[in-house]
Amino acid sequence: MILAYFEDGPNIITMAMNGWAAPEPAWWLNLQANPEAVVQLPDRQVSVHARSAKGDERERLWGLWREVGDSVDEYAKRRPEETAVVVLEPIPSQAR
Repeated sequence: MILAYFEDGPNIITMAMNGWAAPEPAWWLNLQANPEAVVQLPDRQVSVHARSAKGDERERLWGLWREVGDSVDEYAKRRPEETAVVVLEPIPSQAR
């Protein structure tokens, strides 16, 4: 699956949207049930822990999405629930 994202420090940021339709996307439901995953970026693979941004962090990251596409607020109004801003935090590799 291809998702739009940007990097915020070490974290990968995306939105849990289903074409702006009401249902949550299956990938987000899966991550809520099991938040560890591997993300394939153009230049690397990253093991991550997924979570939803909350409060001030969500507002800051939503503001960065506005810079990517200025109509993000209008699209978000199409959904009955708030669109989750998903933070994919890299999991440090453990030496074996």
